[in-house]
Amino acid sequence: QVQLVESGGGLVQAGGSLRLSCAASGRTFSSVAMGWFRQAAGKERAVVAAISWSGFSTYYAASVKGRFTISRDNAKNTVYLQMNSLKPEDTAVYYCAAGSTSWGPRPFMPTEYDYWGRGTQVTVSS
Repeated sequence: QVQLVESGGGLVQAGGSLRLSCAASGRTFSSVAMGWFRQAAGKERAVVAAISWSGFSTYYAASVKGRFTISRDNAKNTVYLQMNSLKPEDTAVYYCAAGSTSWGPRPFMPTEYDYWGRGTQVTVSS
């Protein structure tokens, strides 16, 4: 059974940092792109960051560029999202996703991803 399990969410003050982890099991995801998405209350799910199978290519939403860093450890079948300088508008449920290709033409699209975690809540207080 394929599973993606996110961890590391929580409550943090504005300006603080969190590191999210996504552990994959059931199969190896070392050959596919991975992504982080988020969904705030009343809003659609949107990409935060994505990373190619090798880690060589990355994509960031404009709102997080320069503050968030996506990385992966294929030996551990794990992807990370380091979030610095957090803002109240970063409050959302964060989801990990595994893609169907090594790196697609539209890594920001949810349709590029086959497997999803259940999400972890991130709350940033002002």
